Parts: sequence; structure tokens; C-alpha cells
Amino acid sequence: MRYRLRHSTLYRYAEPVDLAAHLLHLLPRALPHQHVLASTLSASPVPSRTVSRTDHFGNAVGWMFLEAPHERFTVTLHAEIAVRFPALPDAAATPTWEAVAQAAALGGEAAEFAFASPLAPAEPGAGAYAAASFPPGRPVLAGLLDLTARIRRDFAFRPGSTTIATPVARVLAQRSGVCQDFAHLMIAGLRALGLPARYVSGYLRTRPPQGQPARRGADQSHAWVGAWLGARDGWVDLDPTNDLVAREEHVVLGWGRDFGDVSPARGVILGGGAHDVTASVDLDPCSE
Repeated sequence: MRYRLRHSTLYRYAEPVDLAAHLLHLLPRALPHQHVLASTLSASPVPSRTVSRTDHFGNAVGWMFLEAPHERFTVTLHAEIAVRFPALPDAAATPTWEAVAQAAALGGEAAEFAFASPLAPAEPGAGAYAAASFPPGRPVLAGLLDLTARIRRDFAFRPGSTTIATPVARVLAQRSGVCQDFAHLMIAGLRALGLPARYVSGYLRTRPPQGQPARRGADQSHAWVGAWLGARDGWVDLDPTNDLVAREEHVVLGWGRDFGDVSPARGVILGGGAHDVTASVDLDPCSE
């Protein structure tokens, strides 16, 4: 599937901002199954200086520095992307989850994702919840698919019931949240079992109700989970919010240990006072 992506974020400040430095994770990641055909970032006001680099996890990041007073700041991504996730391996043929945990404990590229992180801590409740999907000897992908389905079934999608700082323990207790919460819950549970899991930031293509036109700006920034199946089968992307294996309707921005590593935009400002943020996303198939 080939998409045109537009993501615009607007900051409005109650008072002028004198100086600002913004760190942006907004450029889609080039992957074997995701080809970035074009991508540009623009901003208003125009930054006095920009810096581009690659972070520890291989994500493209950019700094924008503004050195003139401003009361609004807008940053917009335009990109064209072709996506085709690989087919899943046969779940029954994947290694046991214990074998995958043992392999991760020996080190290697997946090992760092087996450790707790600030937003996906070593939460005993999350470990106990995940353990129900991983009885002894179960193939790892079978357990992952079961856990993905259970989170979709057991937790209500309820915008406004959490913030990005809501602890995993509270999400467990209230049985509600949004995509970031469900990703952090699943990651924390898998890591408690010694299974590497990473937080994937991206976009999800949404569809309007039947017979109604698409609403501009209504597509979603989204989050899901990358889980390691072992050295042979690599990583699989699972969406617990929707009980989906990531396919052509998911576009990857980047990944890290948790949301804090791949926040789309954050930074430091001097001045500004109170502020509000609005975001608009359009993810359109190029054939439309």
C-alpha cells in the first residue's frame, strides 16, 4: 500500500516565546517493508537553525531552534510511503517463549528491550497478567497473539481516562486507556517474562463510517508493540488496541523502549506561559 502522509502540529502560547529548541521524531523510518519515497519537514516561523541526526535506536530525529519571539509554532510533515509488512511465520513453529527469553538473556540486538524503562517499568501486576498467555512450553508467537487479543477484550478504549504519564499499575486497575497505555502494559508484561518488547510509534489508517466521506485530519497517531520471536524469525509488530498484527494500514515512525524515546515533539522554551497543542493527521492511499 502506498500512502501520502500529512501530520501537522500547532502550538499556541499565551505569551511570546523568546527562545525555543524542539526535538522532533516525525520522519518515517526506512525499513525493509517500508519505503520512504519522499519526506519533508516544514515549520512556521522558520527556524533559525536545524540539525538532523540518527538516534540510538536508528530513528531519524531533528532539532529546530527558534531565536525570535513567537506566539505560535507549527511543524508539518509531508511524506509518501510504501508499506508491505512481511507475512507472519507459523505460530506453532516459533520457538517456545522460554527459549526466546533465554536467548535474550545472552545479549545481542534485542537484549536491551528486555529491561524495564521509565514508562514500562517492572510492574508485577503486568507480569502476572501477561503470564496467563504463556504457559510452559507455549510457542512464543501463539502466546503473543493471545496476549494481544486479551488486552483488546479486557480493556476499554477511553480517551481522556489517562495521560502519557499514567502508570501501568493504574491502567491495570481501571481497565481503560488509549493506545500508548495498552502498548506500555503489554511491553511491561512481556519484559517481566524476560521477552524483549519495544514501543513502536506511527500512524494507523482509519476508515469513515459506511456512506460518509473521510474527515480531514481524522487519521491517528498510533502506538503498538514490537515483539522479538528469536534470531530466526526476528520481530513482529502487534497492535493490542485493535487486536491486529500490523499490516498495510500501519505506518512506522520509529521505536524505542517506551513513549519517552520516540515522543513526536518535545523541547525547551523560554517564555510562553500557558499553551495548547492541536494535531491533525491525514493518511491517504495514493490510489484515492
